[in-house]
Amino acid sequence: MDQVSLVFPDDMGKNFIPKEYLPKGKNEYYIRDLQTSKPKSGWRHLRSDEVERLVKNDNTSDSWENILVTDEFDTNQIKNSRFFGLVRIGRVRNVFLQHHDLKVPTGITNSLVISCDIGDDVAIHEVHYLSYYIIGERTILFNVQEMNTTNHAKFGNGIVKEGEPENIRTWLDLMNETGARRILPFDGIITADAYLWAKYRDDKDMQKKLIAITQETFDNRRGYYGIVGDQCVIKNSLILKDVKIGSKCYIKGANKLKNLTINSSVEEPTQIGEGVELVNGIIGYGCHIFYGCKAVKFILGNNSSLKYGARLINSFLGDNSTISCCEVLNNLIFPAHEQHHNNSFLIASVVMGQSNMAAGATIGSNHNSRANDNEIQAGRGFWPGLCTSVKHSCRFASFVLLSKADYPAELDIPFPFSLINNNASKDQLEIMPAYWWLYNMYALARNTWKFQSRDKRVSKVQHIEFDAYAPDSMEEVIAALKMLEIFTAKAALRAKGDSPEGKSEKTLADMGKKLLSGDGKAINGMEVLGEHMENKKRKTVIVKPYHAYHAYKNMLHYYAMKNLLAYMKDHPKTSLINMCEELQGKRKSEWVNLGGQIMLQGDLDKLRADIGTGKLNSWKEIHKRYDSLWTKYSKDKLKHAYATLLFLLESDTLTPGAWQQSLNKLIEIQNFVCEQVYVSRKKDYENPFRRATFRSEEEMIAALGTIEDNSFIVQVRKETEDMKKAVKEVLKKR
Repeated sequence: MDQVSLVFPDDMGKNFIPKEYLPKGKNEYYIRDLQTSKPKSGWRHLRSDEVERLVKNDNTSDSWENILVTDEFDTNQIKNSRFFGLVRIGRVRNVFLQHHDLKVPTGITNSLVISCDIGDDVAIHEVHYLSYYIIGERTILFNVQEMNTTNHAKFGNGIVKEGEPENIRTWLDLMNETGARRILPFDGIITADAYLWAKYRDDKDMQKKLIAITQETFDNRRGYYGIVGDQCVIKNSLILKDVKIGSKCYIKGANKLKNLTINSSVEEPTQIGEGVELVNGIIGYGCHIFYGCKAVKFILGNNSSLKYGARLINSFLGDNSTISCCEVLNNLIFPAHEQHHNNSFLIASVVMGQSNMAAGATIGSNHNSRANDNEIQAGRGFWPGLCTSVKHSCRFASFVLLSKADYPAELDIPFPFSLINNNASKDQLEIMPAYWWLYNMYALARNTWKFQSRDKRVSKVQHIEFDAYAPDSMEEVIAALKMLEIFTAKAALRAKGDSPEGKSEKTLADMGKKLLSGDGKAINGMEVLGEHMENKKRKTVIVKPYHAYHAYKNMLHYYAMKNLLAYMKDHPKTSLINMCEELQGKRKSEWVNLGGQIMLQGDLDKLRADIGTGKLNSWKEIHKRYDSLWTKYSKDKLKHAYATLLFLLESDTLTPGAWQQSLNKLIEIQNFVCEQVYVSRKKDYENPFRRATFRSEEEMIAALGTIEDNSFIVQVRKETEDMKKAVKEVLKKR
């Protein structure tokens, strides 16, 4: 029961660590002494004349003997303040600190300080309650109501301290509202860790180890002080409790910050702004949180932002992401996610990065079972359109675009790079595979460049595959080819009054492949239907299957040959025979997107086993394994590209003739990409409704420029010419 009790002056600032948790022979400052840096000149007690001047300046202390200073200590900079417990103050001199337009003198005025260590040239003014903090040098604390640290502070980490019951441990309920996939937050966690932990719940040995590893990563002793790093500015804020703050952090106008680690550095400063309330979280380097945001039980990856009233609860937002004006609950979001506008809503999902939530989208708008245990899984590049509503439970392949609609039932969409449409007038679901390649090449081609250019991280702990054409998405394309073959064969049989029942998948696939590999006339006007993609008894129509089939094959060729051409450029002395010998092998079809890092399923299985058996016994060792797998991935990707080319050629070997033809086809496809990037973007410039807002052509050009000036189009044209030159060089080799 909360109560207000009496504390006498002699007890203020003392007994921070309860006696039962204080090791024998240690005082209550033994951990504090490990955290702080002793000045070169050492600490000293105040001289009698300094005490006299401090008293004249309206300062008080329960014991001036407990105030330690350095050789350079200007008492005129300390005014109208109260001190309790052991307070150690670094250099104080008559200078000012400036941050933007704020200029304040160093020193301490109008403040209450309890048992703190204060660095050199620090300005503390109007801080009404400052207790158990270590303040770095050249830091400004200005107009703060309360900064307090408890003896059991965890700074957002999901651990328990000495003597604490297990039920006070902080968990994050990711991907599922019931807590069935809960994980422990910790400083240094990345999306790969979270997905590994939340997804593979059936791996009991690994689950036990991850809990133990996390607990052992941090010291469970009581008595750690809060830390504010060097050159921080905290101003006009209300409550900071149990917060660890890195250097160069800027906090202004925050309402409440509690149980947090805020990572910040000179290279990657973090900023927190007005009206923000953050509780139980880990904030990465280079983050920005402004304007009334609320986050509870959360993790924010490096170089990510919350803005304009965003609400983030029981969720992990990966690196290089932005959420503004939205509500996000129980989610695991991989890097490079964008979500804006006030009524976007995302709940109980794993979204695998490079994603965008449009205005009005409600993803996970209700539960289709008797419990709130449903989930949504969306592959890379997920993009629901304006006012899209999607129900639990759903699964989407990579780069799926949902057109504006209220989707009435659960969906399982295996076609990557597709457009999904709920045709209410015909009461049917429509899927256009390879839509991005066929009709939105500008966005598809720009994808990799866009996300790479936005990656401002200095601390790149989480490895990220930004390329849309990668083994994970290409394996989805290969699976989609077979589905198109089977669905087309069934459609052809139905058109002839025959039944596909009893025919094997291979028979159907061979039949469909023959139909789709022709000139397309045989399937013109044929209604091709998908299966098992919507939990509703209505048709699922595959739109333009012939065009999609050939687009998918071109995508595979483009992926394979771009990687192989890059290999030849990186190895100018190698020959075709040497390349084939180095990259040969059976195509690996099972790949995993682990928090943005792509790896083979077998490598992940080995990782899990090594955690479960204790071979990997710390997060540092697990992250080191990620690093080695990322290095390995470059070779794995090349081998997959080579195997993909052989799959397209339907051959076990790559002959010089086939290699030359493949290079020539690569140039044809690159020319197509270059042209379609231009054509798809040109539509915006020629749209009469877009032009209607301008008085004249001249005004539009002045405002938007011309399509010829478009920097990305210029870049793609240059890449096309560079590729042609590279192909010529490779063709010279034997």
